[in-house]
Amino acid sequence: MDLTALAIDGGQPLLAAGPPSWPLQDDQVSEALAGLAADGGWGQYNGPHVEQLSATLSALHGNHHVYPCCSGTIAVELALRGLQVSPGDEVILAGYDFPGNFRSIEAVGALPVVVDIEPGRWTIDPAGIQQAITPRTRALVVSHLHGGLAPMAELLSLVQPRGIPLVEDACQCPGAMIDGRPAGQHGDVGIMSFGGSKLLSAGRGGALLTPHEDVYQRVKIFSERGNDAFALSELQACVLGPQLEKLEQRNQHRQESVDHLLELLDGTAGLLPVKTPSAAPGNGDRGSYYKLAWLYQKLSPGAPDREVILAALQAEGVAMHAGFRGFARRKGRRCRQEGGLAHSQQAGDNTMILHHPVLLQEKQVVGLVAEAIRRVMNHYAQQESHS
Repeated sequence: MDLTALAIDGGQPLLAAGPPSWPLQDDQVSEALAGLAADGGWGQYNGPHVEQLSATLSALHGNHHVYPCCSGTIAVELALRGLQVSPGDEVILAGYDFPGNFRSIEAVGALPVVVDIEPGRWTIDPAGIQQAITPRTRALVVSHLHGGLAPMAELLSLVQPRGIPLVEDACQCPGAMIDGRPAGQHGDVGIMSFGGSKLLSAGRGGALLTPHEDVYQRVKIFSERGNDAFALSELQACVLGPQLEKLEQRNQHRQESVDHLLELLDGTAGLLPVKTPSAAPGNGDRGSYYKLAWLYQKLSPGAPDREVILAALQAEGVAMHAGFRGFARRKGRRCRQEGGLAHSQQAGDNTMILHHPVLLQEKQVVGLVAEAIRRVMNHYAQQESHS
């Protein structure tokens, strides 16, 4: 498909340079890599960079035990194994979530039990959890997605009295705060990802965090295969240190860009934005934006599908893509659906997510992104009004 032909106003894209690249050029990252090349440290199994990364993550998350590993996806599976989730058990998760979480539950032999998401937040709805719990429920997996933060205190109040552990997937929101505590610190196990496109990027990689010594030891024992089968390398760990030092500053920049973007797009027909954390002082919440979500809402039955809108936005140079497919259509032996999944289905069909690199650009560039989005949405709204 020739995307330039889809750009509004004669095929000239508003952002001619296209989306910014990621990861950023970083002199400290380059120096760390050069240092490992010079001293041969890149070949160590468990060197000082891995140890320093573990110590830093532990300090940031309440002195939790930290297991650095090869991906956030495997970290979820290891979390379930560390919590002794076994074949025949059930694990609750949202009907709209990262597909790897569903597969991690299957990987340990448990049955995924899917419940609906909360409208506007892209996170699991506490109202659906209580009816999903059975005597076989062994864990709850909760993800913070697309700029939304799950209500951790409310979720914990539902499962802690029943002795059901909570796995908190914070892969999309390093540095976010919920009720004054870091995302990833609230559950029995927290999960981080260092994938190539993530806010903290090592190309691949992840980490598991837990306050429970027994969970940590089970994870280590399962992973020991003569060596650590799921290890994070020294090369990966060395590039994460400099990024962690800049994370708070960059997250503040992203928050300012999100606030500006949402202000400029307020009232745009056909777009429902994610409910971002309140910026009110003292509320204890702070966002972290790997993806920023909108729900595309057709203005009429004849309005174009999401894919048409996405193609037009990409032709304008905006890094907007579809969200996850979700699990609302998965039935039968693979999972059990509890209650209606209308919001999960809607999210799977109509979520549009903006990739984060643009949020670190100058305010003028963020303004151009807003103008491009508004121009595309208004163009199709006007087409509908004349049809």
